Amino acid sequence: MSNLPDLWVVVTLIAAAFQTVRFMLQKVLATATLSPAGATFARFIYAAPFLAVLLLFYMGQTGASLPALDARFWGFGLLGGVTQILATICVVAVFKERNFSVGITFKKTEVIQTVLVGIVLLGETVSWRGFGAIVLGLVGVLLLSAPKDAKGFKLRDMKNRAVGLGLLSGVLFGFSGVSYRGASLALAVEDPLLRAGVTLMAVIAMQIVIMAVWLHLRERGELGRVWRARRVAVWIGLTSMAGSICWFTAFTLQNAAYVNALGQVELIFSVFATTLFFREKISLREAIGMGVLTVSILLLILFV
Repeated sequence: MSNLPDLWVVVTLIAAAFQTVRFMLQKVLATATLSPAGATFARFIYAAPFLAVLLLFYMGQTGASLPALDARFWGFGLLGGVTQILATICVVAVFKERNFSVGITFKKTEVIQTVLVGIVLLGETVSWRGFGAIVLGLVGVLLLSAPKDAKGFKLRDMKNRAVGLGLLSGVLFGFSGVSYRGASLALAVEDPLLRAGVTLMAVIAMQIVIMAVWLHLRERGELGRVWRARRVAVWIGLTSMAGSICWFTAFTLQNAAYVNALGQVELIFSVFATTLFFREKISLREAIGMGVLTVSILLLILFV
């Protein structure tokens, strides 16, 4: 029997690593060069050329043709694209308020919040074990919410900008993921890689247009700063594209629950990035909160 890990494990670990590096680069740009919106736009504009070339190469090698893109596809794609834009801006903004690993942990609440959205909007139910995992996750969020020197649990600790942005990013990423799946399933093709590539390309094209208009109207000069930051920003595009491809590939190889569970390794990567690269300190309270929230997310993935 081979001791090598399954391919989906390797691909998922690579995806989590690429995503961590991408957020690290966005944090660097957002804290030194660009606004949160500018750093988010950099991800899309510099990923598009690489993705377009890769998609055309794949279609040429497989002989595939572009599938029909109906109104359902564009509707889901637009919803997913807009919510992903807003979610990414929120995460990058959190990086200005708290350290890198805490920002990534708040982003990971998307797993919990997607379940809660399903309960409220769709009437879906969860088991008592799943409900217990959600409650445990709320405890983790409360621990992360308070200032580093705070003692005990206080609900008013959750009334701050970082918590609001972090939790909002989670629910927006949840909506984004569901919408992307809806857009992908609207394509009348069997090849999952072609569905993923076409969906990603269409969504990124919409995101570029939306954000370019927004930055031109509301943040004059930011488009120029994104171009001047290209030596760093181009790597955001590369890591973004590579990470997205790896995530989609992993989901075609293995059950999404297992992929999402292993994907929580991103939290570990973020701790290393926080301490070794950004030289930021993690308080004991933050470490406990991150640990509690991680356990909650893993349990929820297993129970739901």
